[in-house]
Amino acid sequence: MASRTATTAAGCLTRGSFCPVALRAPLRPRSLSAASSRLCGSQPETQRHRRPKRSALRPAASPTHDWIGPPNPLSNLRPIVYRVPEGESELEKRLRRLRQETEDWNHDFWTKQNVTFSQEKDAFMSSQLKTEGLTARDGHGHRRTLNSEEMAVFYKSFLDKNRERHAKYNREWYRRNFTITLLMARVALSNMWRTVRHNSKKNRSPTT
Repeated sequence: MASRTATTAAGCLTRGSFCPVALRAPLRPRSLSAASSRLCGSQPETQRHRRPKRSALRPAASPTHDWIGPPNPLSNLRPIVYRVPEGESELEKRLRRLRQETEDWNHDFWTKQNVTFSQEKDAFMSSQLKTEGLTARDGHGHRRTLNSEEMAVFYKSFLDKNRERHAKYNREWYRRNFTITLLMARVALSNMWRTVRHNSKKNRSPTT
């Protein structure tokens, strides 16, 4: 893949703004168990169940650097706008489009997964409290919670139910990542060969 130029940034102007960054490797797939322990736990209920759209403030692609925004509140992934270098070759364009498509696919998967997790978690807690003869909130208006042993039952059930779905996600992720890696290698070789030919022409040029 063509290298990105690192650009010094003054920082994000707002939480919703994007910042220029240097080259980074594609995200690694997240394990389902790790994700389940972190999903949407501290977000308000209305925010957890709302499916956010990608920011309308996404900047236009830059020729020198990528733009990376703050983590999405549901997928927990940072949106990326990949740079479009001047004189981009067809191979580089193919690589860029595949990476962008993979980022979007990854965002969609984890958004759906996190929304499902949150909804099923709330339903489980409500059912357990009802079984124990308790309301959703105590006498002070505070929302009731379950202890770790009770929640462990839900976590195990959720993991077991989604194991095959997550296995399919992992297989697709590695397939995409393998293709991206091959394209990166092809772009690197193409750029190296272009540099060698350019230097060779310069060395053969007659001097005055």
